[in-house]
Amino acid sequence: MAAARMALVSCARRLPSLPSPLTLSRPRAGAVSFLAAQPSPATAPRSGRNLALFCSLSPTSPSLTEAAVALPPPKAAVEETKPPVPSGDEKGEPTVEELAGLLDVRVGRVVKAWRHPEADTPYVEEVDVGEAEPRTICSGLVNFLPIEELQDRNVIVLANLKPRNMRGIKSNGMLMAASDASHENVELLIPSEGSFPGERVWFGSEEEKNRQSDPASPNQVQKKKIWEAVQPHLRTTDNCIAVLGDKQMRTSAGLVFCKSLQGARVS
Repeated sequence: MAAARMALVSCARRLPSLPSPLTLSRPRAGAVSFLAAQPSPATAPRSGRNLALFCSLSPTSPSLTEAAVALPPPKAAVEETKPPVPSGDEKGEPTVEELAGLLDVRVGRVVKAWRHPEADTPYVEEVDVGEAEPRTICSGLVNFLPIEELQDRNVIVLANLKPRNMRGIKSNGMLMAASDASHENVELLIPSEGSFPGERVWFGSEEEKNRQSDPASPNQVQKKKIWEAVQPHLRTTDNCIAVLGDKQMRTSAGLVFCKSLQGARVS
């Protein structure tokens, strides 16, 4: 009997853990039987060594697989979360320097100037800006500059504004000038000696010239109000040099400046 019990323990160790403890009992109908004698006691000696050890489940019991340790239900799949793709509306606004790079600021040379025949304050100039024909530009400078200061002078021109009709004359650009806070004194911006008509002006160091973007079209400048966004940041320094913030206005020959106005606004 002791040998049979040891065999029973060995069988139990080989089985998966069951919900209820194993018990040793006599075989009965529909019950679990772990130990049974050989079919004929006459032909088999009464020895625990010759007992047939077997494990069986009753028909009404759950299967061995079901009776094994129950597995926890599978966890719900965790969906991979991806960071949202920023839309165009979430992109940062362009900087003032980037907007200034869209302006077509050029060196020009006044070929001819005269008083506007239908208005009191504008001059009319023909300005060489490096194109096939000089541009016609109207400038309200009669009350500030004698006409002699315009004739045959190098100037700075904002060249990608939409043309405007000035009392019957279409003005195609703007001469850039510095003025004091009261707007009583106005001076033209002057490129360094050696600058040539048509070359593009930029802001910053000499190395930044190559990073300059292509100018926007006149329609884009008007629609996006590029000039209106840049102009408040233009001024002259204590040395009368034209700057955008802390970036100096340059041509291939050097800096752009005015004669004497310090800390003046540029327009």
